[in-house]
Amino acid sequence: MPLVRSEYNPPFWQKSGHLSTIYAGLLRKVPEVVQKRERITLTDGDFLDLDWTYSDSEKRTLVIVLHGLEGSAQRPYITGSAKAFLSEGWDTCAVNFRGCSGSPNTRFRSYHSGATEDLVEIVEHVISLDCYDTIFIKGFSLGGNLTLKYLGEGNPIPKQVKAALAISVPCDLTDSCQMLMSPKNVLYAKRFKKHLLAKLRQKQEMFPDLVAENDIRHIITLKDFDDFYTSKAHNFKDANDYYQKCSAKQFLPNIQIPTLLINAQNDSFLGENCFPFSEAENSKSFFLETPKFGGHVGFWGPKNITYTERRALIFFKEKIAALNL
Repeated sequence: MPLVRSEYNPPFWQKSGHLSTIYAGLLRKVPEVVQKRERITLTDGDFLDLDWTYSDSEKRTLVIVLHGLEGSAQRPYITGSAKAFLSEGWDTCAVNFRGCSGSPNTRFRSYHSGATEDLVEIVEHVISLDCYDTIFIKGFSLGGNLTLKYLGEGNPIPKQVKAALAISVPCDLTDSCQMLMSPKNVLYAKRFKKHLLAKLRQKQEMFPDLVAENDIRHIITLKDFDDFYTSKAHNFKDANDYYQKCSAKQFLPNIQIPTLLINAQNDSFLGENCFPFSEAENSKSFFLETPKFGGHVGFWGPKNITYTERRALIFFKEKIAALNL
């Protein structure tokens, strides 16, 4: 306990991890989601763009949604989540991490898997609006690691934050990096690297003394990128130091609010160490569900509502009922 038996059993064409991942990432469309953008200034002078979706209800319930590596608040898994929460009368605050909203951020630093200081500021901002008594957090992939780390590393968790759900999370970053650099994931790694290098060239233009052309030429793998940029820009010794300090797995035993992690067994981005069975078995608050299928942020569902979108509604509503909210 609390290991959760999964009921996810998709049609045969969605039982391939790669097909699940590709369909959700490239083919799925989520129409009719209206977002209103708010730009907030962070304490270091940089900014974040938040894309809000508002319901017509007065339930005073909000879900903060966090995207994955090189994602944005316009990705289908984010807008699909917002649409599902709207059906329940809940507002959504979809976060664009630094540099992910279409506008380059102003600092040399950017976002990364452990940048919980930004999430702390987002939560504080949302609470300062005095519009929400109940707040949930839902994070995908990198954003899921951020969610779990935030909840377990010792941050004061405001009383309004009631529960969280994380999906397809590389909670052991070393393990996941090794998987991403394996031959079966070469196309995904190539795509990530392309986007990351484009962002790095923006940094080169803004900070020419910090990024040389020769530095960029020496980045061959995703780990090379983390060795050069992620570690350098965020005060880590190197990529390994970054992975060790920011992996959420080590913080799971300290989570005190109901939190569900859903990692598919056929997620090619995740190695064995990204399935924290013992941590869930020994926790009263951290739940783990490991469906056989789903891929990475896939989890196809009928009527264009994914399994994890339905699952989030069920999990959060259960927690509301348990708290008599």
